[in-house]
Amino acid sequence: MSITVLEQDEDLPDSYPVLSPAVPDHVWQRLESYIAWRSTERTVVWIVEGCGEFTAPLKPASMTTIEIWDDLAKAWSDITANAEVSPRGYWLPGKGPYRFTATVGDDDPPPAAIAKAAQLLAAYMAANPGTPGATRVRDEVTGIGVNDVWRDPSWMARAMQNSGAGDLLRPYRRV
Repeated sequence: MSITVLEQDEDLPDSYPVLSPAVPDHVWQRLESYIAWRSTERTVVWIVEGCGEFTAPLKPASMTTIEIWDDLAKAWSDITANAEVSPRGYWLPGKGPYRFTATVGDDDPPPAAIAKAAQLLAAYMAANPGTPGATRVRDEVTGIGVNDVWRDPSWMARAMQNSGAGDLLRPYRRV
């Protein structure tokens, strides 16, 4: 028995946590794509099928509705009141498909490790990349000196690891 997540639709939050120093929204979006924890509330809808136990892949999650597709009516039928709660989520006895709607995240301050990771990632991403698309930039001014900068071409793609944020986020990683 296994559950397959066919689709996950996650709304953007109204705002992201406010930290000092400030962390831009694009950094929070990148960080949240890496972890299963959400620090601000938003709605998420999962469409799943199969028989077995469904556990929300994002935390913290509070289910608001659970529905099953009715082939005869060609519509979703609400089964929230009859949903079987299991130790880690919800037990799905039939094939489905099922649609789960949840409020994910809370408005509490993020855990300290996530806040620190966001600041590290923001500082790393704000670093001057040099000439766009170049891996090496050499400036020479006669009689003054040479500025020779080399950066790995994948420096931004590996920002989560190179900034140190990834190490702090291990307990919150997506599985």
